[in-house]
Amino acid sequence: MTHASTQLHGSCLCGAVSYQVGGPFNMMVHCHCSMCRKHHGSAFATFVGAPLLSFKWLSGVDQIESFASSEKGRRNFCRHCGSVTPTLLPEMDLALVPAGNLDGDSGLRPQAHVFVGSKAPWYTITDDLPQHEEFPPELGVGGITRPVVEPREGVLFGSCLCNSNTFEITGQPIRSANCHCSRCRRGRSAAHASNMFYKLDDFRFTRQDAPIVDYRVPEARFFGVAFCTKCGSAMPRVSKERGAVVVPFGSLDTDPGFKPAMHIFVGNKACWFEITDSTPQHQAGPPGLG
Repeated sequence: MTHASTQLHGSCLCGAVSYQVGGPFNMMVHCHCSMCRKHHGSAFATFVGAPLLSFKWLSGVDQIESFASSEKGRRNFCRHCGSVTPTLLPEMDLALVPAGNLDGDSGLRPQAHVFVGSKAPWYTITDDLPQHEEFPPELGVGGITRPVVEPREGVLFGSCLCNSNTFEITGQPIRSANCHCSRCRRGRSAAHASNMFYKLDDFRFTRQDAPIVDYRVPEARFFGVAFCTKCGSAMPRVSKERGAVVVPFGSLDTDPGFKPAMHIFVGNKACWFEITDSTPQHQAGPPGLG
């Protein structure tokens, strides 16, 4: 177990924003609220809590953008790569850090699922952790209602958190997967990315009222992420070199009717996350892709 004097390092995908945080780490929860799903582009977000005094920015504070997602809540993200950055709550003496961006082991393991009443229809909780419809009742905090998008047969709808960018998809996916590689974990600021791949002809943006950044990791052949510059939400990334669009499951507003077909790069899985479902696992990339 990690003790109080241990310092963990965290950073965004591009490395512009970095920080350190120490124990005693006092909380680790999976949040399934629709806002976390959209912001991270994943099935859920995982946060680690630590005393505020143990937290220190190392670089890039001036590179952080912030979006007011509710009257009391803000969503912070790197303006270059879109990674979610920590939230500091002085009134609670608490630093909330996305676990997907931490190097090393805090010693904690997830303790509960919160906002399961807003859980994605394409994700099934298969572990035995406590589940709360919203926040644990003892915290006295309620949920926030999000707009409901009416489904239409044969069409998938999606959007960013601020609704500046919306899209629709037709046809069938080329493939889908939960990716546990370190780049996906850092880029999505989550336990893993959940992505589906569609042909370019099956995808279109229906609204683009805020710029979308397409960040590509310099040393990577294909890997990159796309996000809304206004709210930081993960967005579909058009990959012309592969003739496809990579769509984060978390950005969906309607039920795709299927779940990610595999776990990939489980050899790089986060030490604090346990895979408990029966979805096929691959130590590296998808089979058959070379």
